[in-house]
Amino acid sequence: MMIRRWTGAAALALLTIVSTARAQDTYTIDPVHSSLGFKVKHMMVSDVKGEFQGFSGTITLDPKNIENSSVDVTIDAATISTRNEKRDGHLKSADFFDVEKFPTLTFKSKKVTKKGEQYVLIGDLTMHGVTKEIELPFTLTGPVTLPNGSVLGVSAATEINRQDFGVSWNKTLDSGGVVVSDKVRLEIEVEAKKASS
Repeated sequence: MMIRRWTGAAALALLTIVSTARAQDTYTIDPVHSSLGFKVKHMMVSDVKGEFQGFSGTITLDPKNIENSSVDVTIDAATISTRNEKRDGHLKSADFFDVEKFPTLTFKSKKVTKKGEQYVLIGDLTMHGVTKEIELPFTLTGPVTLPNGSVLGVSAATEINRQDFGVSWNKTLDSGGVVVSDKVRLEIEVEAKKASS
């Protein structure tokens, strides 16, 4: 009798685990329809925009409980682009990202919380060999079922201080201020497709 009871309990636990696993779907980020952008103040007067063109990652989504979702992204640092070859070369150098020594940036979420009406992704951003926890407010669109599968969209933005990650090059202007602001705004638009079972 005890064996039967244990077997029943084990079966119930297994069904719970399977049910939870099925509740979470994995989506693969589509780099063709996504952008990982940033902008930073230059010479204290204008915003220079750029993006990383090479990246990959997954979103694990629990549509019934967003707090159970997660994100894992890897970025190729050498694919940074601001549409200026000379500036991009400087950004890839040891003055900034030092891509030969630190070829990738990563973001790995740790939890999702809800603040008011908005969700916030909390996780570790690793850049220039330094890992810091950041908060990334986001909005979710979908999932939407299309003839070729299920897709979802994520829009997110936040501000970080590049000095926190050891990206510290700068020059002081004669008129005061600096050439490059320490504050960098991240602007992210992601489209992801549900992975095949």
